Amino acid sequence: MPTRRSLLVTLLLAFPLAFPVTLPAGAQPTDKEAKVLHMFLSTSETGLDPAVASDIATLSLLENLFDPLLRYDYLARPVKLQGNGAMDLPEISADRLTYTFHIRRGMRFTPDAAFKGPPREVTAADYVYSLKRLYDPALKSPWSYLFDGKLQGDAALKATFSYATDIPGLQAVDKYTLRIRLTEPDNNFLFYLAIPATGVVAREVIEAYPGQAGNHPVGTGPFMLGDWKRSDRIVLVANPDSTSVFHSSVSNDEHADATDRAIARALEGRKLPRVDRVEIKIAEEFQGRMLGFLNGEYDYLEQVPESMTDMVITNGKLKPGLAARGMQLYRFPVLQTYYMWMNMEDPVLGGYANEKVALRRAISLSYNSAEDIALLKQGFAMKAESPLAPGVLGYDPNYRSPVPYDPALANALLDRYGYDKRDPDGFRRMPKPGGGGTEPLTLQMSSEATVGGRLRDELWRKCLNAVGLRVMFKSDKKTEIIKASRLGKVQMFESNWIADFPDGDNFYQLLYGPNAGRANYARFNLPAYNVRYEQARNLTDGPARQKLYFEMNQLIHAY
Repeated sequence: MPTRRSLLVTLLLAFPLAFPVTLPAGAQPTDKEAKVLHMFLSTSETGLDPAVASDIATLSLLENLFDPLLRYDYLARPVKLQGNGAMDLPEISADRLTYTFHIRRGMRFTPDAAFKGPPREVTAADYVYSLKRLYDPALKSPWSYLFDGKLQGDAALKATFSYATDIPGLQAVDKYTLRIRLTEPDNNFLFYLAIPATGVVAREVIEAYPGQAGNHPVGTGPFMLGDWKRSDRIVLVANPDSTSVFHSSVSNDEHADATDRAIARALEGRKLPRVDRVEIKIAEEFQGRMLGFLNGEYDYLEQVPESMTDMVITNGKLKPGLAARGMQLYRFPVLQTYYMWMNMEDPVLGGYANEKVALRRAISLSYNSAEDIALLKQGFAMKAESPLAPGVLGYDPNYRSPVPYDPALANALLDRYGYDKRDPDGFRRMPKPGGGGTEPLTLQMSSEATVGGRLRDELWRKCLNAVGLRVMFKSDKKTEIIKASRLGKVQMFESNWIADFPDGDNFYQLLYGPNAGRANYARFNLPAYNVRYEQARNLTDGPARQKLYFEMNQLIHAY
């Protein structure tokens, strides 16, 4: 697998007046003034069904529209969970197999004609239904792997799916009590229940719009959908019936960051949300986002484009002119890894034969990640030695990838394994299946149709051409590339993975064989890797799991 690199630092620019907690004393808006947050999404939303969507843009919307059982205490470090749809964290049995949740009372769905009257209160049965949706084969949920085989009796759901099928692993004990039973302990199980995919939905709504639930989001979150023009503009409006209240353990933690503690204390016990509207535009180009922010169209810029840091930073600090306008600059680490994956079922790149392994390894050896980090990322990244980003449980700061940047070794490897013949234009040919000569070799890399995507393409072209490999680029929106990837129709693509939860399991599952067609876009299916992944997922963070992660890293780099 090609060398990975992890983003370590993201720069965030913000106009502090967009956030009530940062306003100076006496500058708070009056009750009659609407508080509107203006922001953008970097890619178009794919539909607002929590069981189906998996792209980061859509997830950022879903977490404000739907309520999973749990949520993060966002200011706490290390990360902590707290109650959300559930009143608090669950009661857990001594054998760590049974979880009992008490549903927050008074939580209601937002209005919709499907209710044929006033919207109703959420019950434990709604969470049972919502979690069963992840098993529904008609939905092909990319999140089903989280629960597959883990709930007692879920084999019955998979054998012949029906929402009427009652399983011991998912029970509404009474109106406000939900009991979940696992087949074996899972150290990350509570993290799953904070993911937007597990947000509660109403069966009446889903059945009122068959196959169109993503176009009719009806949840219980702090916001509800206002105006929506697909792939262009989205407006979220405050849910007047929201029962969400801000709480953070940081409020009383004298060891916490002073700024975080001040924010937590200012918001403690206050009803959410704290703004009346969120107006969102789709801005796929870095330049458009930056200029839009500088022109006041957006209240914050979540990530300063690496190619444009000179516009805002001088000697590591925010430019004085921007600071004078009230902007603030923040640096913070991101649990994110960039990686190039290759389709293991593709006739050109895929397979486990020596010559295919050699081709993929040569591609990895050819890539100059140092140039990528210096030029494309402007130094705001570091080479990733493994799939894990710093800060993720299981990350080993001492691990080093055995795959260097070495074009000479890449050339020697290709020559040795049958790619030594070249076309008149100097590009390598590939061995014909079964022997008997060679045929033209052209790699096809999918690419985002953005300025950043084109810059990345040119670096890949230079690196691959340097070892005699011809590459063609197929540009499209990232959401479309991901859809095609799940179907196995993409040969190779450089993407990023942002942690769904802060544990190594969330990254290593990207190459787990049974996840092919879901998060495993590479369709990698190596028994030696699979068995180690299955062993590791049942271990807590420690030496035993670290040994398995080391062995999995070695397999990734080998293949």
